[in-house]
Amino acid sequence: MSYIKIPKILLPKNISYEKWATVACDQFCAEPAYWNELENFVGDSPSTLRLTLAEIYLEQNQKERIESIQKHMKTYVESGLFSEYEGFILVERRVGNDIRVGLIISFDLDAYDWRRLPVPIRATEETIIDRLPPRVEIRRGAPIELPHVLLLADDCKKEIIEPIYEKRNTLEKLYDFELSMHGGRITAYKVDNSEALIEKFSALLNPKTQIEKYGQNIGILLAVGDGNHSVASAKVLWEETKKSLTDAERANHPARFFLAEVVNLYGGGMEFEPIHRVVFGADEKFIEGLKGRLSGKGKVKLLTKSGTIYMDAPERQSESIRAIQEYIEEAVKENKSLKIEYVHNECRLQDVLTEFGGVGIVMPKFPNSDLFNFVVNVGNLPKKAFSIGEPEHKRYYIEAKRIK
Repeated sequence: MSYIKIPKILLPKNISYEKWATVACDQFCAEPAYWNELENFVGDSPSTLRLTLAEIYLEQNQKERIESIQKHMKTYVESGLFSEYEGFILVERRVGNDIRVGLIISFDLDAYDWRRLPVPIRATEETIIDRLPPRVEIRRGAPIELPHVLLLADDCKKEIIEPIYEKRNTLEKLYDFELSMHGGRITAYKVDNSEALIEKFSALLNPKTQIEKYGQNIGILLAVGDGNHSVASAKVLWEETKKSLTDAERANHPARFFLAEVVNLYGGGMEFEPIHRVVFGADEKFIEGLKGRLSGKGKVKLLTKSGTIYMDAPERQSESIRAIQEYIEEAVKENKSLKIEYVHNECRLQDVLTEFGGVGIVMPKFPNSDLFNFVVNVGNLPKKAFSIGEPEHKRYYIEAKRIK
């Protein structure tokens, strides 16, 4: 049985792609200036900015925003904005000197779970359950999905995506343009033989291959590297939807298969970057409490209005990340005046602290090579443990797929 399906992908036609594509909704959550500039750039043009709920607005007129998103989706679909392409898409993303190559596919949500279960497609981080309801509600009334998900393939021999990329000049281009807001350039190509690629993906599940990589046959095919909450939301609604379907209807229902981009864990442009924490309202009591929870031969850096503080911490990055996140969540639960936000890039962290105050925690960097074995042998990393590249490297919403 294959857990990967050839999708029917919707792409807009006769519009400005630069204004259509917008960055993942969970980026720049502490930087309203980014979204204001993007709003001014897009203007009245058709845009995925109208089809997604940026998390910076989660607590602002949420009901009205969700209704507007669903309305725009239906309008775009009914107006004939999209053309449909059946097949995988090869994507080349350039940001500065980095090149990341991916393959847009769809995968079976029945093969995925965000909890620590032995399923073929697994989460890499803990899910923030509170962030699911708005996404589920959007999807409930949506005719299409526009995911920003990156799936990771553990293909150290580079046998799946890289050979196609080497032949990209023989493939037909679907789009090629500069992304807005310093997102770099993106180019997409039609893939000629998608069926052959499904066989290559399936080979990752070969028991011998699994034992060589992980010491046992644990049946892992892919891991969600970015967009854990988008996939989890789709899973929640699919579990709800399929209860009213017959077996025949479930087999090929469009909501069962989720659109995503697969990238090779060992490919270029795949540097894992830490996601830093800023705790608004934190004081000396918070800092001393954190200091009491951390110990070890490692170090963690805090940024405060009084200067920089270095604390002892576990040497293993995953242990530091887990201990810090657990302490923050406990502190926020006990003190309702505290608020946590997640910020990419230490320079941006400093900018946020300068403008809004709070305590910044510079998180340790998690190594790429440890990811699959950690997920297999230990479990999910704490929420927001790493990011694939800086915020500008995040996947932009471009492609869509019908879910009804």
